[in-house]
Parts: sequence; structure tokens; C-alpha cells
Amino acid sequence: MNIGEIARRAGVSRSTVSYALSGRRSVSTATRRRIQAVIDEIGYRPNAAARALKEGRTRTLGLVIPPASLRLTDMQLGFVASVVEAAARADLDVLLSPSGGDHDRSFERLISGRRADGVILMEIRLEDERVTRLRHEGIPFVTIGHTAHPDGTCWVDVDYAALVARCVHHLADLGHRSIALLNRSAELVAVGYGPAHRAQAGFAEAVLHRGLTGIELPCPDDAAAGEEWIEQLRDRYPDVTAITTINEASLPGLQRGLERLGIAVPRELSIAGVAARHWAEGFRPQLTAADVPTLEMGAHAVELLLERIAAPAGPPRHLLLAPPISLRDSTGPVHPH
Repeated sequence: MNIGEIARRAGVSRSTVSYALSGRRSVSTATRRRIQAVIDEIGYRPNAAARALKEGRTRTLGLVIPPASLRLTDMQLGFVASVVEAAARADLDVLLSPSGGDHDRSFERLISGRRADGVILMEIRLEDERVTRLRHEGIPFVTIGHTAHPDGTCWVDVDYAALVARCVHHLADLGHRSIALLNRSAELVAVGYGPAHRAQAGFAEAVLHRGLTGIELPCPDDAAAGEEWIEQLRDRYPDVTAITTINEASLPGLQRGLERLGIAVPRELSIAGVAARHWAEGFRPQLTAADVPTLEMGAHAVELLLERIAAPAGPPRHLLLAPPISLRDSTGPVHPH
């Protein structure tokens, strides 16, 4: 049953029914009662969009994700799942919108169509035009990650610079003098992807502070690339005795490569990094790592966004997380070759 049918039965125009349902314009009491009588008789339930019109809210949050053509990493999927779960607890729906590449039309529709009460952005670049666009439109938003100048925005992030530096200090304390950074892809570094740049900065600073030799090698986000990466490292930098990484998607390949090359961890090569706990615990031997609290981050992002929607002029809040490094079995003292 639609609005047209209600209008026909009540003997009024469609727009009058729409106004009666949405409350956007006043409708005479007699007309409203006539429309209500038809609705009661036929058991019409206004859909979510009509309810939203009445409330001035869509009860939907937009979540802007990387293009689906780039297979989402496990961490990215974790963020998506945690945002959807936290939104469901608040009785809200989540509209997924890919952005980047050929997908900017989807992001544009989300914004210009006001399809959501607020937006959560993932995969933030140091200079991010999506953030600029949302600020300009005045739409409440929160970022998972933060730009180079995040003043005035709400965000949740992991302190990649501090955590990578901590990994380097831990490895240096074990006697390692030549350490490699297994970073994210060269493409992500080139476009100014926040975590990749902050990992670089934290690594460079800690290596300099401890007087170490530091090698930084980018690596695409997949297992095959991880396997290739360790082969290249062994060929070009045989003196490296330790690795730190933020690229959890490459870990299964890294492990395969280590096994194929017969490299014993941690006796011949120590590894420490930043990864979700199940990746760290699934590595063999288990990975010494700062465990990224994916679920909490998604929940915090939704919480900050709901605050922003309720009070758009309120002071912006952010959360920079630096989880402790869990010492597991992949790091040990350096052994002379």
C-alpha cells in the first residue's frame, strides 16, 4: 500500500498525505483524521524514509570504505564489522560507500543526497579532500585515522609512529643493529597514506636515536608480496637481523618465505610489529606486536559520531591509541652470524 492509494481513498492529494505523515506543513485536523482513518483501516506502516522525514533524521550512518576492487585487508574488514555492530546497538543502519578511483560518485551521492545523519571515513591520507568536502558541507563526521592537520575534526587512530619506534627500541635492546621496516605499499606511501608515513617517521627517528642501520622497504598488502619481500631483503641486505612491520596482510607470505629460505625465527631473524591480535597469534612463532584494538576503534568512532550529530557545535574530540607491545616468541637476542 502506498501514499497514492491512501490519497485516493481519503479523497486528498498525495502531497497532503505526505505532509500529514511528515509534519512538514500543517494539515487541517479533519483532513488529518480522514487520512489517519484510512491508514488505520489498511494497516499502512510508513517506511523508514517517511519516518526519517518526520524525525528530520535518516537513522543511518555512512561508512566510507576503500574501493571494493582493492581487496579489503583483515584490519579494514574489522573496522567495517565493528562500526556496523556499534551502530546496530544504537538502532542505526550503516550505508557503505566506496571512495577513491572510479567510486567518488558514490561518496558524492552520500553527501549531496544527505543519505546519512553522519559519516565515518576510513583510510585517511595526510591531505584528504574527502575531509575538506565534509567540513565544507557541514555534515557531522569522524575519521578512523587523521590528516596532517586534524584540528577541529573528530578522529580515532593508532599511534603508528610511537608503536614502530617502540618496536625498534625493543629490537635494539636485544642487540640488533641492522633493522628493516616492512611498510605498506609504495602506492600508499606515494598518495600520503597516514599510517605508512607515520611508520616511516617513527622508524627513522628511533633508528637515528639508537645509531642503527635502518632499511625501509615497502610491500603491497598481500601474502604473495610478503614472500617476495623477504627474498629481496635476504638478497640485498643479508646483514639485517630484525624486522618491524605494520603490514599484517603480508604476514602469511612472510612466514612462507622464511620457511622456504630456512630462516629460523627468532634465532636468525627477530620480528616485531603492529597487527590485530589474531594475526599476531596466528604467526609461527607467535608475533611480538602491539595489538591493534580494531573492535574498540570502530565502537569509539560511532560513539564520537553520535556525539557530533547530537551537538554539532561541541568541541571536537579525538582518541590516539598506543596499545602495549605484547612480547611473544618472534623476538630474541641477536646471534652472531
